[in-house]
Amino acid sequence: MSFREEPSYRHGQAARTGVLLVNLGSPSEPTAKATRRYLAQFLSDPRVVEIPRYVWQLILHGIILRVRPAKSAAKYATIWTPEGSPLVAGTARLSKLLLGSLGEAGMPILVRHAMRYGEPSVDAEMNALRAEGATRVLVIPLYPQYAAATTASVIDAVAQWAQKARYVPELRFVNRYHDNRFYIRALAEDVRKHWAREGRGKMLVMSFHGVPQRSLTLGDPYHCECYKTARLLAQELSLADSEFRVTFQSRFGRAKWLEPYTEPTLVALAQSGTERVDVICPGFAVDCLETLEEIAQEARDAFVEAGGRDFHYIPCLNDSPAHVRALVDVVQQHIQGWPAPPAQASAELQLSRERALAVGAPD
Repeated sequence: MSFREEPSYRHGQAARTGVLLVNLGSPSEPTAKATRRYLAQFLSDPRVVEIPRYVWQLILHGIILRVRPAKSAAKYATIWTPEGSPLVAGTARLSKLLLGSLGEAGMPILVRHAMRYGEPSVDAEMNALRAEGATRVLVIPLYPQYAAATTASVIDAVAQWAQKARYVPELRFVNRYHDNRFYIRALAEDVRKHWAREGRGKMLVMSFHGVPQRSLTLGDPYHCECYKTARLLAQELSLADSEFRVTFQSRFGRAKWLEPYTEPTLVALAQSGTERVDVICPGFAVDCLETLEEIAQEARDAFVEAGGRDFHYIPCLNDSPAHVRALVDVVQQHIQGWPAPPAQASAELQLSRERALAVGAPD
């Protein structure tokens, strides 16, 4: 939407608050053509690939986009659902449930969702929020741990939209929620429910998305925040150090990435006599290719082939009530100072939070 296409300012219109959930994205369908289009956008982001642009564009268009789309599309096909991409469909459900929960908590806030790459786009959803009367927007990248390649890229996308807009709403960004007590409790609840259904193994592997090692030396707090999430989750589950591992997955290219790597760790566990592992991916808010295919399929096969017997993947938080509760808390924290909901609703919300906190959660 250009300046001329923007709706006219309406005097006296009630100011509203909006929330925009942003996830990574997905091809529109599991085909080579759609996957090529998606990868071209994703891998052209200078936050994602930090090498000289002219060199990278030659590699991207001369090699990667000629070879990788068909292979990636075949992987997407193994996880595709009647609703389409699990990531997009799951984020849409989460957005709808968050809208309802905020309303029930006395916060009549607009909620929409977008994908950093692909559809629905950040531009389209920011336009929609503004058209609905949002004069304040809280942007929540669905990445609990901050990384330049993910969180900062979402900030870039919103900033690029703002550069094209005449009337820019007041903006706030959630950079991280890796140690939010409700997020930690939601992860622990996910694990406990899985153990109650499937029994409990002796080893819980917490697999986070990897980033290049140089990201750590350049100043990203991602590595430390992943380990803090893991430590808090282990404490909530009363795990000894010997009962869990922190690993990093989804390497790309030949550069050194954060270690230890997930699949080699699983293989080593199997070869050392560990017959069962439970694997959770705390850095992913909604299940996607990296969890459903890379972990639940490829990593499982590697573990079994190395001599392991039972491999259990614990799904992401997705649209669980505990996940929605965590995001309600994130919203409530970050909209402080903006016009508050009615006094009665605010009192009810505070009482609800106090009751939840009384149950107990890690600090």
